[in-house]
Amino acid sequence: MTPGSSAAGSGVVVPRNFRLLEELERGEKGIGDGTVSYGMDDADDIYMRSWTGTIIGPHNTVHEGRIYQLKLFCDKDYPEKPPSVRFHSRINLTCVNHETGVVM
Repeated sequence: MTPGSSAAGSGVVVPRNFRLLEELERGEKGIGDGTVSYGMDDADDIYMRSWTGTIIGPHNTVHEGRIYQLKLFCDKDYPEKPPSVRFHSRINLTCVNHETGVVM
């Protein structure tokens, strides 16, 4: 998900749901190299809060070939505040709580 809340630096604030619709479209189209994908947990969630993501570990790293599942939650303050992120898959990163999977 991308940070920021203004459209092309014009100072216009993009409404939360418009921003999330853009994010959903990018996730569904698989823009990028295919190592990251994401989408909504529940298509009927009109507030677009709960998301699921998948990351395939990058080549030439200790994570190569591993598949990591994540849960993302976009609170009412998104995009001014980042979503909360929790790994469902175990991962050894200093920014991830080893007990809960929460990204700190």
